[in-house]
Amino acid sequence: MTTVSNGAQNEPEGAAMSELLRLAGSASLRADLEWIASHRHNPFVKNNRIDVDTYIEFLTQYNEFINHRPKPFVKMIDREMKL
Repeated sequence: MTTVSNGAQNEPEGAAMSELLRLAGSASLRADLEWIASHRHNPFVKNNRIDVDTYIEFLTQYNEFINHRPKPFVKMIDREMKL
């Protein structure tokens, strides 16, 4: 058995891998994951386009929630912007 840094005992890696492979072939797991994927909702997408105003509003409220002080706006002045 392998040990983790906190001293807990784990299964041997081979047994864990074989369990993952067995579960990967499960029809019920596959059906559950397909259902989750088909019911996924992104609140920032409206009419198949990203709603930037909603996203900015979310970020503003989230930053306020975590007491994040807004940084002052600094204009980007660069003639050649490459990624």
